[in-house]
Amino acid sequence: MKTSFAAYIPSINEPVLIAPGTLDLRIFQELPFLSSLYSLLNSWPNTIQAHLPDVRDEASSIDTNPKDAQKLFENGMGLLFNDVQAISPLLSEYLQVIRRDLGLSAMTYGRCLIYATPDGKGTAPHFDQNINFVLQIHGTKIWHMAPNQHVVNPLSRHTMGQPIDPELMSYTGVPMPDKMPADALRFELKPGSLLFVPRGFWHSTEAEGDALALNFTFSAPSWLDLLSAALRSRLALSPEWRETAVVENAGKFDYLLSSLTEDLPNWRASDILAATESQDEGLE
Repeated sequence: MKTSFAAYIPSINEPVLIAPGTLDLRIFQELPFLSSLYSLLNSWPNTIQAHLPDVRDEASSIDTNPKDAQKLFENGMGLLFNDVQAISPLLSEYLQVIRRDLGLSAMTYGRCLIYATPDGKGTAPHFDQNINFVLQIHGTKIWHMAPNQHVVNPLSRHTMGQPIDPELMSYTGVPMPDKMPADALRFELKPGSLLFVPRGFWHSTEAEGDALALNFTFSAPSWLDLLSAALRSRLALSPEWRETAVVENAGKFDYLLSSLTEDLPNWRASDILAATESQDEGLE
């Protein structure tokens, strides 16, 4: 495809709805296994995640086989098909195209997901730590979205009403809400619609008619992750840093930290990116 999704995204921090017909997305919509849920179930080689009705979210789910998944769907449970790019070279290739166009690190974990949602059902309010492009294939799905006033740049996802990840709690300054804000934005996705969902944005969904959607999802590293990866790579060259840690020997640890403080000020972004992005073709 010549046209990039990313070219239509003015800001990586704001949601964008691209109307049907704006982009020629037939190459994805016409994938044989997306012709219907029945076709998808008959061609799917792996387990499927079914979202239980108590939460309507991956926070409460079970893994099942395609035969049982159809029964669960008919009983009102949403289905999630993970890592769809594994059965489609086209999707695998285009994940890399989008990642590069967005300027994301080579360490980004990109994958495709398919959500099958029964009529009148959807997902509970939550935010994700990843970036998403949602292509509606069949049916209509209503999205409600709101800026996250509770935590900036979360490193993990959270579903309203569920326990908070301990690390997330460590940098969340206010209590999490238990319902979507009254002024949440409303987006209506019809077949061919493409929705950009920024990292950290609150959102919930509801299907009008049985719905099928294809997601291009990117779990991109933060600056913290890039520094951590490069730092480990560099320190692994030292026999002293590779030594077994005997925690009573705080003096040895102080010595190592002292040597690190002397080395770290000499680092530059180019040093770190050379270590983390070397696998990316065309890195300058």
